[in-house]
Amino acid sequence: MNVSGMVWAGTLVALTAVLLVDLLIVGRRPHEPSIRESSLWVGFYVGLALIFGAGLWITSGASAAGQFYTGWLTEYSLSVDNLFVFVIIMARFGVPRQYQQKVLLIGIVLALVMRGGFIAAGAALISQFSWVFYLFGAFLIYTAVNLARQGEPDEGEFSENVLIRWSRKALPISRDYDGAKLVTHQLGRRLFTPMLIVMIAIGTTDLIFALDSIPAIFGITQEPYLVFTANVFALMGLRQLYFLLGGLLDRLIYLSYGLAVVLGFIGVKLVLEALADNQVPFINGGEHVGWAPHIPIWLSLMIILGTLAVATAASLVKSSRDRRRELVEARR
Repeated sequence: MNVSGMVWAGTLVALTAVLLVDLLIVGRRPHEPSIRESSLWVGFYVGLALIFGAGLWITSGASAAGQFYTGWLTEYSLSVDNLFVFVIIMARFGVPRQYQQKVLLIGIVLALVMRGGFIAAGAALISQFSWVFYLFGAFLIYTAVNLARQGEPDEGEFSENVLIRWSRKALPISRDYDGAKLVTHQLGRRLFTPMLIVMIAIGTTDLIFALDSIPAIFGITQEPYLVFTANVFALMGLRQLYFLLGGLLDRLIYLSYGLAVVLGFIGVKLVLEALADNQVPFINGGEHVGWAPHIPIWLSLMIILGTLAVATAASLVKSSRDRRRELVEARR
């Protein structure tokens, strides 16, 4: 895929404009969005991603569109896992519900900027060292095993990272929020509000999640343009998805297992592709491994879709049964 500088520039300008409009809307009227409003926004961003993929199909062919859709779906599903931590952060810092939109939006913008650096570094490594696929694949399999063992995080497992702790110590922080402001004035002093710490927590936490999501999408496509746009479209609708899902997150009890399967599958796919294009001297004498199969993009998409559908359906069935059982026991 040959992406010109003009296409890159046009894409960045268009996506930045969408985010700025979103930020302007939230900034002018901070509020807790309704289910209807959240649904419309999620539908809007999903629609944008589908239209973008259709444009890729027309201009660059079915392969590019398939890679984008598979990468976007993978990143979107992994981003849903981020929401569990976002809920914990909001509760830990006591962020008022009407200001959570702004926190999420700015935190996501910070995450997009930082992920851009990750993607650039990953693309540079892959172009220079083919053995990086072995590392990415092994890391994803390791992450999948840990995710299957540990499940979703709870509030007791959340710990503040180094940047958050440094910010608390080095910056003058007020005790209370002042609306959605980042800076306030108290007794003639200019202080940062806890809102700044929350935004740092959201942004840096998402960056930590990028450690598995970026290698995962490189297992689907090595085209930096597709990697970047899939990440952007996955993250842009995350704020509205946070409010839309709400209490439903507690019902997705098997999501972590589904994501573990997805990460494990992509990890194995990466290792197989590395073997098929092997150049590492101590593996098969530096020769390509002929028996390593190539997994087509359509099969990857079907496996990821099927896994997520099964995990979601099983979660909803299990949580519904548990609720009915609780109601029956409560009546006794």
